[in-house]
Amino acid sequence: MVSKDIIIDSGQDNIEIALLEDKQLVELKKEKKNLQFAVGDIYLGKVKKIMPGLNAAFVNVGYERDAFLHYHDLGAQYRTLHRYYNLAVNKKGRIPPVYKFKNENDIDKDGKITDVLTTGHTVIVQVTKEPISTKGPRLGSEISLAGRNLVLLPFSDKISISSKIESVEEKHRLKMLLRSIKPKNYGVIVRTVAEGKKVAALDAELRGLVKKFESAFHGIRKEITKPRLLIGELNRTTTVLRDILNVSFTNITVNNQDVGNDIKQYIREIAPEKEKIVKVYNGKIPIFDHFGVTKQVKALFGRTISFKHGSYLIIEHTEALHVIDVNSGNRSKSDKDQESNAFDVNIEAAREIARQLRLRDMGGIIVIDFIDLASNENKQALFEKMKEVMSSDRTKHNILPLTRFGLMQITRQRVRPEMHVSTDENCPTCNGTGTIGPTILFTDTIEDDLRFILDKVKTRKIILKVNPYMAAYFTKGFNPLYRKLGRKFGCSLKIQSIPSYHFLEHRFFNFDGDEIDLR
Repeated sequence: MVSKDIIIDSGQDNIEIALLEDKQLVELKKEKKNLQFAVGDIYLGKVKKIMPGLNAAFVNVGYERDAFLHYHDLGAQYRTLHRYYNLAVNKKGRIPPVYKFKNENDIDKDGKITDVLTTGHTVIVQVTKEPISTKGPRLGSEISLAGRNLVLLPFSDKISISSKIESVEEKHRLKMLLRSIKPKNYGVIVRTVAEGKKVAALDAELRGLVKKFESAFHGIRKEITKPRLLIGELNRTTTVLRDILNVSFTNITVNNQDVGNDIKQYIREIAPEKEKIVKVYNGKIPIFDHFGVTKQVKALFGRTISFKHGSYLIIEHTEALHVIDVNSGNRSKSDKDQESNAFDVNIEAAREIARQLRLRDMGGIIVIDFIDLASNENKQALFEKMKEVMSSDRTKHNILPLTRFGLMQITRQRVRPEMHVSTDENCPTCNGTGTIGPTILFTDTIEDDLRFILDKVKTRKIILKVNPYMAAYFTKGFNPLYRKLGRKFGCSLKIQSIPSYHFLEHRFFNFDGDEIDLR
């Protein structure tokens, strides 16, 4: 069975989440803790400009650029949603629940934006695409609230079952179950993880989502003067876990006790039997270094990606198009002909490409230039292999067969900016400045810093964290340099090797693990 581990690095401003399958990095999420305009967030916005030629409007939701709302993204029940909002604004008491509310007629699916919206109009909108590059968020008004097992659709009555649930009997059971517990005027999408769930768990989640939606309108008492968040998504850590967590996970390890407690609380609610897989890491080495994530990131995010037997990929990006070139490199097998070798390389490349798409969260159009194949049978086998290795990708995608020129086209839904990690490091000599400092004085710099710490901070137990090369320099021999420094300054000095540090990067910590400020 494939082991699946989640490693979470919670920093002061950012949080990074790495998903490992059999210790191999397959997904990496990096988010700011105070990130706004995330997919799923629901805002009260103001229409700034109507664009009849685009059949769309630009809406101010508080982002530096106005967000884009197309007529086809308004949703059939837009008028009902807007009337419910107006009732909440004007009514002095509690507004009626949605199941007692009478729906308006659907808007014309081929209508015009000018028939529905006007400049200055207040709209309830949901972020469907986060800001990417120079573009503001993409919006919709067909509101949905996602839970662990269900997605709630206010002012709808449809029940949809995930197509990944294959059992006809289970689909029928879930549809009948939801039909019996679903309030009127609410639609539901049943997610894959709901398979086999009992009515009590689904009913509790459904009631919670209904309460979350309706309670958001209880505090609205006047027309808004500036955009504001109406219903926010969960924090980013629990949002990612909600979407990827399943019974096959082996471990979730986080380096922050508070975040660990939040995750345990969330898992206790949705999968109490999995609570024990959450562990808090308290080691001195950064968590990504300890679990080998840093090394894999450095190897997997460059322009050139090597895979089996010397073959490699070259990945180039534009704003909406990604090009991947497959190369056999110095691979050669005397016992196989050119067609067989090309096919083998392409099959291995397909696996690595599927991994790269998930890892970098590449979206839009992806064009892959595979090594030319002469056999139609091999071309079809490669196409089937690509579909197989992409089947575990939760992001919506479409794969086309190879063209006569050996190109494969993939479209992959893009709702967030592509993950980009710079694998280049600053020059160890000039540290990126272009000027060379006297490296012979590095030891003098360390001694100056030790004098400052002993004089100002008054601690005599010190950990010096450095690059592995410098760690070897400080610890080599029978009478290593770090012991000489300890005796010279009358302190206890320990050296710790950190692989992610630049060549001359160094930091001081006390024995409790707190960094010592040298400013």
